[in-house]
Amino acid sequence: MSDILHTPKAPRAVTDGDIILATVDVELSPDQVFRAMNTRELEVWWGEEGVYSMTKWFSDLQIGGLWHVETLLADGKKHPAGGEFLEIEAPHKIVFTRKYEWDFPLLGQRVTKVTYLADPIPSGTRVTVKHEGFEGLREPAEIHADGWERVLGWLTKYK
Repeated sequence: MSDILHTPKAPRAVTDGDIILATVDVELSPDQVFRAMNTRELEVWWGEEGVYSMTKWFSDLQIGGLWHVETLLADGKKHPAGGEFLEIEAPHKIVFTRKYEWDFPLLGQRVTKVTYLADPIPSGTRVTVKHEGFEGLREPAEIHADGWERVLGWLTKYK
């Protein structure tokens, strides 16, 4: 029975149009997940040829510290984003704001809030992402939910 409870599952994300919840189990420790998602390691795994990649990652990993990254699209367009760290309980929890520095369709430059949780499980770590701040903007929330599923799928391949 315990094998059934810990069988790896595909990443999953859902939204009610206001908040996104996404989760995946990975064969990494919480420390490895924390580094992968909050340091320059992000540039190694977050992206896919023909889709986009993350470049120019910067973070001042402390409460009130800023982070910044540039998304490089397959067509060469650059879409920067950044925010501020609000809460850090390494390696299990981090909360930060996120704002695009360009007009994301139907979202613009609205500030949203992202929470990463990294909970140890027998096979590694359960990663949960809560992305808030889409109130009244269902379509961008659905686009981001699809994006979180894709990103967490990339994380499962990170070593």
